[in-house]
Amino acid sequence: MSNWKLRRAEPQDAPALACCFDAAYRPDPLWSGKSIAPTEENYTLVIALYHVWVAVDQGQVIGGLVLIPKEDHMLLANIAVRPEHQGKGVGQALLELADAEALDQGYQEIRLSTNKAMTDNLDMYRRSGWTEIQSGEQEVHNISMRKLLR
Repeated sequence: MSNWKLRRAEPQDAPALACCFDAAYRPDPLWSGKSIAPTEENYTLVIALYHVWVAVDQGQVIGGLVLIPKEDHMLLANIAVRPEHQGKGVGQALLELADAEALDQGYQEIRLSTNKAMTDNLDMYRRSGWTEIQSGEQEVHNISMRKLLR
């Protein structure tokens, strides 16, 4: 049984967070041979500017969450769990943390955009109370979603 914990990301977590996101995205055939934008971020800067959390197990970053405050909603900019830790509740815990953090910051709505081909993620979001919202025509491959918070 795993004893992972969630905590705020610290600057020294940046390389491990980037590796975590890369490990989570890279195996997906959707990204085969393509640039993976979430893995190319400067996570030292992201941690300094935004609300970033990590899931840690035995000192290893196994999951990450990036939240960006917007004028009228919190944006869930990135969420990922290393493949070997998926299906163990880490992603769900990160989603619940996103809700709590958005509420703590005074937001009543949280939004995200994800690729339509990531059907497992879409299913998890829907089970967690997310609904699709109208996307612009430029978002041919993406789905925008939101969750209204209590």
